[in-house]
Amino acid sequence: MYATATPAAIAPPSAVRTAHALWLTAVAAGAFETALAVGRMTADGTGSAAGIGVGLAVRLTVFTAAVLLARRMRTGARWARITLAVGLGVLGTASMVAQPLGHLLDGGSVAAALDGADALDLVFGASRAVHVAAVLTAVFLMFRPASNAWFQSFRKPARAV
Repeated sequence: MYATATPAAIAPPSAVRTAHALWLTAVAAGAFETALAVGRMTADGTGSAAGIGVGLAVRLTVFTAAVLLARRMRTGARWARITLAVGLGVLGTASMVAQPLGHLLDGGSVAAALDGADALDLVFGASRAVHVAAVLTAVFLMFRPASNAWFQSFRKPARAV
């Protein structure tokens, strides 16, 4: 049997608190990257209003879900921890690194990409690096031993048979 606990009774360990802050950092970085991308598409005419609108709606939905999930994770919701780890830690990270990895797999080089980059590309790349690092570190922290023990404290007791 497992002991039951309430979120108010057991404060989250520092790893969980830091993971929460990193999820918020990742959302902020994603919002910043979105603003940069929309600004570029608007300035150079590469995005239609409808396409930009759909992209913004999708990103706003993901950002809102990430904030809500991070909040629930910080209160001990194990399902939120798993959802963040799989949904954003695995799938979200894959979507962020697919294009740069594709460039490298197609024979491109980091040096060539940097040589052809303008200031906006470099700022976007720096933000993306912060974004990916925040996500990967948050996932790592959510599964540290102290975090695991804390999340297990919220497990419901087994029913008496």
